[in-house]
Amino acid sequence: MDAKARRDQIAQRLKYSRQPVTGAALSQEMGVSRQVIVADIALLRSAGLTIYATPGGYLLPPAFGPSRSVAARHEGFSAMQEELETIVALGGKVLDISIEHAVYGEFRATLMLQTLEEVSAFLNKMKGSGMAPMAALTGGVHMHTIAAGSEKELDAITEALRSRGFLVE
Repeated sequence: MDAKARRDQIAQRLKYSRQPVTGAALSQEMGVSRQVIVADIALLRSAGLTIYATPGGYLLPPAFGPSRSVAARHEGFSAMQEELETIVALGGKVLDISIEHAVYGEFRATLMLQTLEEVSAFLNKMKGSGMAPMAALTGGVHMHTIAAGSEKELDAITEALRSRGFLVE
């Protein structure tokens, strides 16, 4: 298979996948190295295809309902777990996290967490990495873009975060 056909196949694989697809899985399916997949993803992006790189793998942007950004503050894994679980337990999706760095400006990471299982897997990966959460760079202050099925659900999620003391207002 030539490179263009492989990239077309990767795009189709992502288009029809409801879950993120890891680079390792794509590498195995396409019979090429992980580095070739990374280069293919970069070329697909440069051709105009929006591809998210999430903690669980590559993903095309799904259709979301209404969304909103919330400013939050907390420190530690247990607070991060409570925050993320609160959002998804109420029907929300945590699309991303961002921080404002004093030197570099905005850092944004795509999360795409929408189930308790995905939150658990993300937290386990974070703990196992030995890396600090992004918000550690800003004293725990960060932004999330969250989506839900309706504005009413977003209101309920926002109120739950507020009542738990997570929102910066």
